[in-house]
Amino acid sequence: MKFLTFLTDLPNNVLGRALRDGYKPAAVAFSFSLVSNLLYLAMPLYTYQVYGRVMISQSIPTLIMLTLATLFVFAISSAIDDYRARILINFGMALDQRVSGRVFTSLFDAAVRGEPGARAQALRDLDQFRQALTGIAAAAFFDVPWIPVFVIVLFIIDPMVGTLTVAGAVALFLLALAQARATRNTLREANDAALRSYSFTDAALRNGEVVRAMGMLPTLGQAWAQHRAVTIERGAAAAESSNMYTDIIKAVRMGIQVLIVAIGAYLIIKGKIHQGMLFANMILASRALQPIEKIVGSWDPLNNMVRAYDRLNTLLARAEPPAIATSLPRPLGKLSVEGVHFAPHGVQRLILGNVSFAVDPNEVLGVIGPSGAGKSTLARLLVGIWKPNQGVVRLDGADVFTWDRADFGRYVGYLPQDTELFAGSVRNNIARFRSGVSDEEVVRAAQLAGVHELILRMPKGYDTDVGEGGVVLSAGQRQRVGLARAMLGNPAFVVLDEPNANLDAEGEEALMRAIDAMKQAGSTVVIISHKPGVFRAADKMLVLREGRVELFGPRDQVMARLVKPAPAEVRAVEAG
Repeated sequence: MKFLTFLTDLPNNVLGRALRDGYKPAAVAFSFSLVSNLLYLAMPLYTYQVYGRVMISQSIPTLIMLTLATLFVFAISSAIDDYRARILINFGMALDQRVSGRVFTSLFDAAVRGEPGARAQALRDLDQFRQALTGIAAAAFFDVPWIPVFVIVLFIIDPMVGTLTVAGAVALFLLALAQARATRNTLREANDAALRSYSFTDAALRNGEVVRAMGMLPTLGQAWAQHRAVTIERGAAAAESSNMYTDIIKAVRMGIQVLIVAIGAYLIIKGKIHQGMLFANMILASRALQPIEKIVGSWDPLNNMVRAYDRLNTLLARAEPPAIATSLPRPLGKLSVEGVHFAPHGVQRLILGNVSFAVDPNEVLGVIGPSGAGKSTLARLLVGIWKPNQGVVRLDGADVFTWDRADFGRYVGYLPQDTELFAGSVRNNIARFRSGVSDEEVVRAAQLAGVHELILRMPKGYDTDVGEGGVVLSAGQRQRVGLARAMLGNPAFVVLDEPNANLDAEGEEALMRAIDAMKQAGSTVVIISHKPGVFRAADKMLVLREGRVELFGPRDQVMARLVKPAPAEVRAVEAG
């Protein structure tokens, strides 16, 4: 019965605090449930009065008055139930407003750390948890504490009726526990397989061109089908077991109702109760069992809610807590990397080891090295995406990882190796989807990046929708728009990872002009590339090999050491 206890052991995270803040509206909803359940006693009283008084007296006015009074009571009860539902719904909305932003950022923290399973499922988990927490099943829990009220009334009518109702409630409860135990593991396996299937499908769709071009669809389909088969098989097994228990629970519930009628009739025959109490017994027993029946009927959503809750807590627990940092002024651009060691999440071997260097403000640093040397990893560390396992990256003396991300983003530009754009206009992508960025700032960034003329040639200019992932643009166009995005607001520090990977000659020339413009504006620029030609504006060069600094110093000196002289015998042959 994990879903009955999780609220008593809340974690000290944003979700736990939001749930604790819900105790007050829960108390109000609880008090509304008390009034609603007490008012429900009007129904058995009404039936008793009709059969025990109206039918004997044959008084139409009495019947009308009793009926109107009962209808009024139930109108009040309905209004109270509506207010209770509104309280729960509003609490769900408040919980979502408090938690969803943190879940969203935690999801991205997991993604940039490279954790397996980081996906938008977390937001679906939050929706599922919120809906179950404020839905019909949750409302039924508010009625559970008032079951004893109806049971006591049934015992007052006759102990046999009360005993049967209690026995029925216990039987339904135990059957529900057995159902949960029988389906828990299979449902979890089915759900995990379904998540793997969805993740696999998303990856295949993102690489649809490669899949189609190289005929990978049949083999990928087989791998997907394996995950799908586990989902269907485990889901079917859970459904069969669940349906069996559901049928048993239904039979027990109907049997209890039949026995209530039988015992009531027996007691009437024996003269122990008035015949008007027959229907009152049925109504009271049904009301006493109703919360349990609702909970049993919502067992699967409740278990899904608990699984979603566990996944959310795991995600939030792994996320880095937001740093409470003092707002810092615009940096001058002094970069220092101090003894940095780094290995991605789940990887034992270091990608970078003991990396140290410094770059002064307004300098351009070129980073070169073979594939797998750790260049892109270094880029992510320089802009604070990842945290070093050891050592620190500082900008003007401040740790870039702990710097408030919103403030840091205003002073920094970053162009990753694989440039991704977001669904929306070219303008919004360059503006980083910030509010308050003027058209002049967007156009200025595009002009500095040398992409202004290209944008004007697009169907709607700056208002052209780039589509999901920038699909309507070529790789080179996406990279040039990404460069404009990195240059927005004249950043003090810019990191460009393979900025010319997809550029033609025109694009490369525009890139070189952009680097010159950034240097002239006082920016500190780090350029990572395999092509030495892009380093013509560099002041310093860093050579990485197998995650370690092989060379670092002024550009001309480093480049001279990289160009090895030909062997003497080769020179002699050439001279001859």
